Amino acid sequence: MGVYEDLKARGLVAQVTDEEKVRELVNSGKAVFYIGFDPTADSLHVGHFMALTLMKRLQEAGNKPIALVGGGTGMIGDPSGRTDMRQMMTKETIQHNCDCFKKQMSKFIDFSEGKALMVNNADWLLDLNYIELLREVGACFSVNRMLSAECYKQRMEKGLSFFEFNYMIMQSYDFYVLYQKYGCNFQFGGDDQWSNMIGGMELIRRKLNGDANAMTITLLTNSEGKKMGKTQKGAVWLDPEKTSPYDFYQYWRNVDDSDVIKCMKLLTFLPLEEIAKYEKLEGAELNKAKEVLAFELTKLVHDEEEAIKAQTAAKALFEGGADNTNMPSTVLNDDDFIDGEITVLDMMIKANMIKSKGEGRRLIDQGGVSVNDEKISGALTALKKSDFDNEVIVKKGKKVFHKFSL
Repeated sequence: MGVYEDLKARGLVAQVTDEEKVRELVNSGKAVFYIGFDPTADSLHVGHFMALTLMKRLQEAGNKPIALVGGGTGMIGDPSGRTDMRQMMTKETIQHNCDCFKKQMSKFIDFSEGKALMVNNADWLLDLNYIELLREVGACFSVNRMLSAECYKQRMEKGLSFFEFNYMIMQSYDFYVLYQKYGCNFQFGGDDQWSNMIGGMELIRRKLNGDANAMTITLLTNSEGKKMGKTQKGAVWLDPEKTSPYDFYQYWRNVDDSDVIKCMKLLTFLPLEEIAKYEKLEGAELNKAKEVLAFELTKLVHDEEEAIKAQTAAKALFEGGADNTNMPSTVLNDDDFIDGEITVLDMMIKANMIKSKGEGRRLIDQGGVSVNDEKISGALTALKKSDFDNEVIVKKGKKVFHKFSL
């Protein structure tokens, strides 16, 4: 089975321009391809996971990846999939975010000896002269066709700014430049990027009489069609300082039964034959598949040592008797106590276990919070300093645990 056939069997392929040509390029290792990442934060998140694993799969098959960081397009912001305009960032923030991306991408992509490139579109976009740009590529874009693009449709009701309207031209121009500078003949991206990718192909064809291709990959959604990678605490980040390896592991350990096999196929590098064995599991036995999924993805992002620690901590909580030293923990200090006491609500707020005291009160009223396996019955329940002479573990719901100490 070639790499393209493997991508299809895993359910990764959404749309493709010329399947036979794409198959030949990818399977023969002749694709010089790029995927763009706009630096909207200082860490990549689960939403980027599909793209990163795709780049790794294709590179291992002999193809050459170009990771394009959008230092230029990040000045505008992609309107795709949004109902409001993105917050504008300073050049310094964008550059900091770009630097963080490369460190994280290096866990997936081998940048040594020219095997892959990382480029920043700020290098060519920020110095563009507007009039020259209009004269060079403006005639290649139909406004009617642009307005019919899916990435703009949902913004039309609330109003699409001219600022954002330019995003398709900027992304198309990226493909145009990469084709000329690096021989980039292929673009991959999320399925919501199709219109932008076709724009780049058309620009290459019309301006350079060149031949380029595009393929979109399935968006990472759950069985309800909602994007995965969000929790009550917010996004699931790849940076261990923003989402601990334990919390990262727990996110995948707790995916819905209907999503676990799909996630295995889309995100792990386990052979399809092995995944087929897990596909036969039902009911409580699916927990075995979830543990494998969580371990494989945590190992991929944080390394095997961290994956083992997270797995050990999780088993301590779900099965009992194992070492729980790797459980997420918070150290309290004297300033956290008032008259020698601290409420469980304040502890949970400090550890980001809840977003507000109102949420915590509702959980307590519903019997959803316990301290050392004893349910909390009142919102004003407090602990004394002496209570922390021994281990204090707060449990929220059935699956969120946190250890506190002095």
